[in-house]
Amino acid sequence: MVNGEQKIPAGAGSEAGIAAATKLILTEDATRFVTELQRRFNHTRQELLHRRALRQTAIDAGEMPDFLPETAAVRAGEWTVLPVPEDLADRKVEITGPVDRKMIINALNSGARVFMADFEDASSPTWANMIEGQANLYDAVRRQVDFSTPDGKEYALNEAPATLMVRPRGWHLIDRNVEVDGEPISASLLDFGIYFFHNAAELVAAGSGPYFYLPKLESHLEARLWNDVFVFAEEELNLPLGTIKATVLIETILAAFEMDEILYELRDHSAGLNAGRWDYIFSMIKKFRNYPEMVLPDRGAVTMNVPFMNNYTSLLVKTCHRRRAHAMGGMAAFIPNRRDPEVTETALAKVRADKEREASIGHDGTWVAHPDLIPLALEVFEQVLDGAPNQIARQRHDIEVAASDLLDIAVEGGRITESGVRQNVDVGIQYLAAWLSGNGAAAIYNLMEDAATAEISRSQIWQWVHVGASTDSGVKIDKPYVGRVADEEMERLRTELGDDAFVAGHFEMARTLFERVALADDFANFLTLPGYDMLPGATGSRKQI
Repeated sequence: MVNGEQKIPAGAGSEAGIAAATKLILTEDATRFVTELQRRFNHTRQELLHRRALRQTAIDAGEMPDFLPETAAVRAGEWTVLPVPEDLADRKVEITGPVDRKMIINALNSGARVFMADFEDASSPTWANMIEGQANLYDAVRRQVDFSTPDGKEYALNEAPATLMVRPRGWHLIDRNVEVDGEPISASLLDFGIYFFHNAAELVAAGSGPYFYLPKLESHLEARLWNDVFVFAEEELNLPLGTIKATVLIETILAAFEMDEILYELRDHSAGLNAGRWDYIFSMIKKFRNYPEMVLPDRGAVTMNVPFMNNYTSLLVKTCHRRRAHAMGGMAAFIPNRRDPEVTETALAKVRADKEREASIGHDGTWVAHPDLIPLALEVFEQVLDGAPNQIARQRHDIEVAASDLLDIAVEGGRITESGVRQNVDVGIQYLAAWLSGNGAAAIYNLMEDAATAEISRSQIWQWVHVGASTDSGVKIDKPYVGRVADEEMERLRTELGDDAFVAGHFEMARTLFERVALADDFANFLTLPGYDMLPGATGSRKQI
């Protein structure tokens, strides 16, 4: 409520809704808090981004990643993270999704142990999505997040909702809607700061706490920055050290070499690590994009059983359990197709096998994108855990992973096919059309696609073009060929959707963005960076601080 009068939002995305959410969220005290975060920590954030660029230059020059000699003592030490609160002990199934009001209610009511409300890859960063998302979470924490559809359908929280976690945007992103000292604010600090300021004390009073997922980290120094932010935030709000708990997504190849160190930096605040599989594949392509010998085949062939994927998840489990931290599994992105039971049955068998693999190697829980997958995933983990909330006590001393194992991209039978090229172009354009329309989680071909899978699509095209790859049928993958495929896919989409829906769906703009990040001479680190400049509604009324 705003002054006890108007519900949030007053029509999602409407001017009234944005104004009401802004009034609720960007209070004088809240803006003062995020201003201080920006002034204290943004310089370090920028230095760390510069370190990323230097690291990429070194990789391009032939310096392959390895475990850090300067942190060998941390890896060898016998330390553990602090225990997590009771409502984070059992994380067998977590569901993720964007921060729109209906999604929040359905996810919290879904039967999953945890709902991760996502300001990052599952949300298109329009100002309406970001500010109304904060208002929606404000209401959810206070159990007043009811929602009515125009046709009269009512949504409200049940008596035992999932534990809430929040994923702020990554260190690389800014938000131009809030400026501090004439510069756009760090999106990470804005998302974290606003949510923490408004909700931390309320969550603690209710027996929970401010819990986060941290995306896109590439080093333990980036984890150290988050820890510094957490310590400052807790002190400012007079909360005990360790009130904040955060799970780090290991979704970059460089972070995989520093898992011990990342846990160590966050040891007072750590809630474990998560195997962010889709971004991890993207990271492998991105970091070694200039290496012809590191080219991956069609993305469908890059399963969790290929060496570099299997090895990093095994190391993650071993590392987490040694440090008494949760080791969370990856996303099952399948969406059940109620109109085609055969498709659903085949996909569910694959999901079951994937979750059985995760539980068997020691993961303490897993992610799903759709509520219909929760019973299956829960059954698998409950069978293995046999009444326990997790299997942290299960040590994996038998696992040994060398640096070369993390870089082993061998894919038995893997090929680059013409259909693989077409799939990347098709899915990339369709996802970007949804993203430019304000939807960051798009259902495409029975899969819930987010920015991570679009990153795989465009980065594979970029690498295949730049290393001069050909398909298994001998077709050279160059810019003209990709352009012809895009022409054909655009024509097909126009025919299937009709002219009006095609134009309204931002497909022409999506193609422009896709080709900008897939065919440019220089590789864009994240498609969301140039995408933000093209996103309708990304910038509303700027707030100068």
